[in-house]
Amino acid sequence: MNTPTTPRLYHVALSPYCRKVRLVLAEKRIEVELVEERWWEAGSEVLRRNPAGKIPVLRMDGRLMAESQAICEYLDEIAPTPPLMPVAALDRYEVRRLCAWFDDKFNAEVTRPVLSERVWKKVMKAGYPDSKLVKSGLRAVKDHIDYLTGLLETRKWLAGSTLSLADFTAAAHLSCLDYISDVDWDRSATLRDWYATVKSRPAFRSLLADQVPGITPAPHYAQLDF
Repeated sequence: MNTPTTPRLYHVALSPYCRKVRLVLAEKRIEVELVEERWWEAGSEVLRRNPAGKIPVLRMDGRLMAESQAICEYLDEIAPTPPLMPVAALDRYEVRRLCAWFDDKFNAEVTRPVLSERVWKKVMKAGYPDSKLVKSGLRAVKDHIDYLTGLLETRKWLAGSTLSLADFTAAAHLSCLDYISDVDWDRSATLRDWYATVKSRPAFRSLLADQVPGITPAPHYAQLDF
């Protein structure tokens, strides 16, 4: 049951940045109230909550917090169990490097073009998908799959020997694409097994229950084992 002090997350279901924060909150067992922020509609208060005009925004302890990476690292510091950032400085660097890889490079090349064309245009009633942009994103994801496979062939988790924020950041992006069946899991059994392990965690349950009106998730989306 929510109380006046329950944290509130302003989010949308298929935002990788919102999903990343949701995963950390759930992993830390921090109860949160989810509030859909339809930022594209007239009357949205997203700019009041975050002058940068971006989501997610977390209301917690009387503060409004923005920027998913900053939020996640804050949560890891105030709720250190289980830890999602390693102890060693070099290991923390690797986690942050991979978070930036997904939030910047992967998002620009894959997540944003594919979701913008295949999901958000439909949700916002903004016209038809640009097939060239979709195809470009789907070509790019193959190179990213190969890169991640190379990492996982020498590591248990993406950034090293323990589950970290890098894994949740990657899974947040890939889960958005998997909702619309746009990840070629047959290309890498190694990556598919890693993703199956991550999405089997209790923290993933609320993501697998997401439903975007008018867009049906892929049949395998909520299955814990492909």
